[in-house]
Amino acid sequence: MLSKINHIGVAVSSIDEALPFYRDQLGMVFKGREEVAEQKVTVAMLQVGESKIELLEPTSPESPIARFLEKNGPGVHHVAYEVDDIEAAIARLKEQGVRMIDETPRNGAHGTRIAFVHPKSSIGVLTELCQV
Repeated sequence: MLSKINHIGVAVSSIDEALPFYRDQLGMVFKGREEVAEQKVTVAMLQVGESKIELLEPTSPESPIARFLEKNGPGVHHVAYEVDDIEAAIARLKEQGVRMIDETPRNGAHGTRIAFVHPKSSIGVLTELCQV
């Protein structure tokens, strides 16, 4: 079902403040920035080998990322796993009793289709399924 870790999402208050660490100090390749209006977030993607780090900055106080930052401060928000068929992956997990935040895929950054598994079903880790 899973083909690889696609990215690790990191919640930040400001992409402009966080970007230099990942790009300049760690030497990751900056792949671009995009606003995902339906999720009230701006994302910046950085490449490291085959994997990516996704910096997530809220664009509204009602953003899930804003609530995460209020509660936890900046840090790892989620792990995203790539799947070939997101509908089939959701159906398989639901059949196994896994609680989903998204029972149907939604649009993610960079043209992806995504769905989140509820952390109560994934040992406390917010888990994203990602179809490229």
